[in-house]
Amino acid sequence: MGNNYGRSRSRSTQDIGRRDLLASFLGASGTVFLEGCQSRDTGLPPGELVGPSVALGHRIRDGLRPSFSEHDLQETQVVIVGGGIAGLAAARRLHNAGVEDFVVLELEREPGGTSRSGQSDVVAYPWGAHYVPAPTREFPALVRLFDEVGVFEGTDAAGDPVVAEQFRCRHPEERVFYKGLWYEGLYLSSGASVQDRHQMTRFQAEMDRWVAWRDGQGRRAFAVPMAAGSDEAAVRALDMISMAQWMDQRGFHSPRLRWWVDYACRDDYGLRLEQTSAWAGIYYFCARIPEAGAAARPFVTWPEGNGRLVRHLYSGVQAQCLLGAAATEVIPREIEGKPVVDVLGVKADSEQVFGYRADRVIFAAPQFLSRYLIRDYREQVPQYVSEFSYGAWAVANLTLSEVPRSVGFPLAWDNVLYESPSLGYVATSYQRGLDYGPAVLTYYYPLCDDDSRTGRQRLLQLDREEWAEIALADLGRAHEGIRESAQRVDVMRWGHAMIQPRPGFVWGKARQLACQPFRSIHFGHSDLSGIALFEEAFFQGTRAAEEVLVALRGRVDSIL
Repeated sequence: MGNNYGRSRSRSTQDIGRRDLLASFLGASGTVFLEGCQSRDTGLPPGELVGPSVALGHRIRDGLRPSFSEHDLQETQVVIVGGGIAGLAAARRLHNAGVEDFVVLELEREPGGTSRSGQSDVVAYPWGAHYVPAPTREFPALVRLFDEVGVFEGTDAAGDPVVAEQFRCRHPEERVFYKGLWYEGLYLSSGASVQDRHQMTRFQAEMDRWVAWRDGQGRRAFAVPMAAGSDEAAVRALDMISMAQWMDQRGFHSPRLRWWVDYACRDDYGLRLEQTSAWAGIYYFCARIPEAGAAARPFVTWPEGNGRLVRHLYSGVQAQCLLGAAATEVIPREIEGKPVVDVLGVKADSEQVFGYRADRVIFAAPQFLSRYLIRDYREQVPQYVSEFSYGAWAVANLTLSEVPRSVGFPLAWDNVLYESPSLGYVATSYQRGLDYGPAVLTYYYPLCDDDSRTGRQRLLQLDREEWAEIALADLGRAHEGIRESAQRVDVMRWGHAMIQPRPGFVWGKARQLACQPFRSIHFGHSDLSGIALFEEAFFQGTRAAEEVLVALRGRVDSIL
């Protein structure tokens, strides 16, 4: 893509290419917006394409197997493969239990996975996950983590922790852009018909029914973490159909309601209404509601999003973390009748080879990597591994010279475009109270292809300039002059951003089988829950660490 539209004789060719690009990623409305724009002399602002380390990851996928002498292996009790939230949570649990003889191997030069953050001259910003709903007393381990970070200021009448005002999402929280105007909230109530409103009321009543539902053991249908919820047949049956089918069966045909629910599925799962398990779709609306008719738990957020939590988790185990260190092979074996696991790897910068011999390994990386890293799996891949499907996302952080101009409802924390396949943006600087002057917007685009591999290919075939072009054009229809205001546009491409809860996966056999240890390898990652949430990554990493503690000590008092 050229940066100087209108400055060369090839302008018409460039415009055709740009028009085709926007049409393929922004749909007809994006093309209409482009056609209505006047000629610009403003090119793209500078910026970078930042991680993850796609090239090295693909080399490992394609068979990178550095040789390493067995005599040079360093001995340790535990190796944790992966330094995302699950890996850091596992490390934290070991550390708090008094186990210090472990190492965390993280391919990237920064920990945190999709919860990592960046920094601009204006404000810190997220590169992925940007909030966590306040935990309740029913998830004590997560409550303790948040308490360590200083999020709470006492408890309420029910005994749940109260989030201090400075850590709550700033009001107004949400708005939606539709046909030239911004409106309050995400459900487009302006212009809604009587039938639209009736269906919305019925939908909320259905959600209240599921919030109030309890099984014979007193378990909720949907809980956080999801393992605390019910596994009864009535709940599991929801996983066998899509959210679109569930809505069809109940006569929920209102376009506004379906858009709202579709947005929820794209927001949390990177899937459309037709692609999302009905269990996951209803989970979104019910799991964090304490009781029927009550409001959802407040959002806890920072300008850098969940990067604040990453920093806290990492600070406690930094001495045991090896960043820029990619595991290339995990080899369970026996030495003189004792089970051990050899973990070989390579440094990302120097390609220096290293190796560890551990009593136990916690595989805190996505399940799809197991077929490339675990030697036994490479030789005979378990069938269930192929059932794990991951969505691709692009994230762009736009640094602007001024807060963008709006028509209609004023700037909010979450800003969504009704007629766009993107999720819109989070006004990162807004959370800091920066209402004037320079601003940072974090733009999210999930690629919701029916075939997740096609989505990854589309994601990776575009470079920084092309994703910046998409972000600026998409947001330009809601904010006149945003291109001229843009000082930088930095882009992150997540090829395997999150597990996708497609119909049949959450309560299918693949997820249950993948949770089981393989010899001396224990698995802990958010994909084992079927939904990619901070709470699930924290739970799965902690659970895997407790399995290891039991193996090392014979028993352990669980904090979960």
